[in-house]
Amino acid sequence: MNLSQLYADGTYDEDGNQENQSFATFILLGFSEYPDLQLPLFMVFLVIYTVTVLGNLGMIMIIRINPKLHTPMYFFLSHFHLSFLDICYSSVFTPKLLEILVVEARSISFNGCMVQFFFICAFVITEMFMLAVMAYDRFVAVCNPLLYTVVMSHKLCALLVAGTYTWGGICSLTLTYSLIELSYCGSNIINHFGCEYSAILSLSCSDPHFSQMTCLIISTFNETSSLLIILASYLFIVVTIIKMPSSGGVRKAFSTCASHLTAITIFHGTILLLYCVPNSKNSWLLVKVATVFFTVMIPMLNPLIYSLRNKDVKETVKKVIITKLFSHST
Repeated sequence: MNLSQLYADGTYDEDGNQENQSFATFILLGFSEYPDLQLPLFMVFLVIYTVTVLGNLGMIMIIRINPKLHTPMYFFLSHFHLSFLDICYSSVFTPKLLEILVVEARSISFNGCMVQFFFICAFVITEMFMLAVMAYDRFVAVCNPLLYTVVMSHKLCALLVAGTYTWGGICSLTLTYSLIELSYCGSNIINHFGCEYSAILSLSCSDPHFSQMTCLIISTFNETSSLLIILASYLFIVVTIIKMPSSGGVRKAFSTCASHLTAITIFHGTILLLYCVPNSKNSWLLVKVATVFFTVMIPMLNPLIYSLRNKDVKETVKKVIITKLFSHST
């Protein structure tokens, strides 16, 4: 690959070094340092991605089939929301990851890289606040069960969902703009399997202060505000559960919240791990592994978490399977 293929434009100083150069193409390293693992990793990630898509589509169909699941909680889970987001942000990274595991030319265009970053950022921020909205939904369900259908009206649910998507898009657009405004020179090799923020920023040869401050402010605000909503909601839930006279009510309240709490712990735990990893060459493998878990594993786990711990979902799955088997036998 020659320079004309790698660079869109640029100038050179008196010594012939690249000056203020912007790339037309980036090279993704992925897991190329482990050549013997390329095919096994491809097979593993392909199976996980297939399960992710089928599992989340299945979750949407199950919720549509069973009238008992036509509640605000499952409105957030299906109807192109949480399950849709899981499919989307897994589909932003995973197909490219699969490609670079089997193809020698591990390239991605600059525009393609920015588009990938925009969508992964938008979907992750949207899911972050979708989980916070679901925590509020659980708070209303446990603390005000008699007013649940009144408080969590269809109009409010639609507004909350629209707000999460809008905010996710605004934050992502701002962060993407801050990266586009930078100049890139020197190496065009991204030590990652996708266009992750710190990996892109490490290639910049201009002052990244504005982009870093923008990322810090947006990330801190989003993580803090979403966690505060979740913690406040569950604090009230715990207080309500403690005041419950019967053990049956406690078990029902716990079962209502258990799936959501599991999903929150995995999602935010992985985000905090990525934030806490020091930005050094020695930590790149950990960053890549954590990103794989975040973008590939979590979207697969969510439908399993919500289905295995929910009686109505399991009953619907059993009915669908029995109906299909009976129809085939007759």
